[in-house]
Amino acid sequence: MTPVSVLDYRRLAKERLPHFLFEYLDGGSYDQVTLGRNIADLQDVALRQRVMRDVSKIDLSCTLFGQSLAMPVALGPVGLAGLSARRGEVQAARAAQKAGVPFCLSTVSACALDEVTRGVKQPIWFQLYMIRDRGFMKTLLDEAKARGCSALVFTVDMPVPGTRYRDYHSGLAGASGVMGGLRRFWQGACRPYWAWDVGLLGRPHSLGNVAPVLGKNTGLEDFFAWMRGNFDPSVTWRDLEFIRKTWDGPLIIKGILDPEDALAAAAVGADGIVVSNHGGRQLDGVMSTARALPPIAEAVGDKLSVLVDGGVRSGLDVVRLLALGAKGVLLGRAWGYALAGGGEVGVTHVLKLIEAEMRVAMALTGTTSVHKIDKSILAPL
Repeated sequence: MTPVSVLDYRRLAKERLPHFLFEYLDGGSYDQVTLGRNIADLQDVALRQRVMRDVSKIDLSCTLFGQSLAMPVALGPVGLAGLSARRGEVQAARAAQKAGVPFCLSTVSACALDEVTRGVKQPIWFQLYMIRDRGFMKTLLDEAKARGCSALVFTVDMPVPGTRYRDYHSGLAGASGVMGGLRRFWQGACRPYWAWDVGLLGRPHSLGNVAPVLGKNTGLEDFFAWMRGNFDPSVTWRDLEFIRKTWDGPLIIKGILDPEDALAAAAVGADGIVVSNHGGRQLDGVMSTARALPPIAEAVGDKLSVLVDGGVRSGLDVVRLLALGAKGVLLGRAWGYALAGGGEVGVTHVLKLIEAEMRVAMALTGTTSVHKIDKSILAPL
């Protein structure tokens, strides 16, 4: 099958990844209600078709946080993405660079920050959690500055981890010890392409940025145990003063679903926010980002740059979210599927698909610049 859409890459990812890795990438928390809402609510946003307009020249370029972009899209942080293809985060960062859009590396990446930044010529973004070990956080911030990261994406919607049933069913979670390791090994062996490309040639599997604190305990169960023990449920907005003082570049707060929290982010000096429910992987049952976005953009759109993620499967979805008030859109699973299904080539292809689909959507709504996309292109309900 020749992939022609993000969903085609999802099918390829399911075929190529070990079961536990696909379930981790694809799944949400609990009954996955919010995961489904992200997709369904976004698809329900109807556009207003306009005709007989000069759409011969369409401009997707924009500027976000002082950086000129080919289109208002970025590759958002995806944990353990580097296990989807050989040194996967490096491949994805290269694809983003070629497309002229930012790549954001997750704290919980498979490839370390220094490896990814050495693999590209343009600065990347770095995503960070609030963790108990503030000294280690300071070390990561210093590393991000030393490696020239152009923006910090600080995730605030994970004071405690959501429960993901699919990870337990697949053996990624709750399957420690020898038997858990053998179960995952067998799933990897059943995917010979992955076993060769990632399992053997993709070594070392050191879990990147957190390897220094894991030491010799480098198994997935050690990694998840460390993460569970280092989330900080006591965190408040006052703790962000530490981040704002330590990080002097653009600061983007990710995980906002409420206008009051958006206003609080603006008050602590954030340069941007990401309207996000963690891809439906945290509190199941909350509203979709498509529904949360408009009131948040209205509340703080003149104070900071409003970005959004969740449920994006096409360039048409990007245009919908821009019309709902976003200035930029982060891709998550879309590029994760492409990386698993086709490596750097797959991510490059998906970004080209997103661009082409945006151009079609803009042409058929009579819009020639991303700066002109607003609620006027939405059909009345």
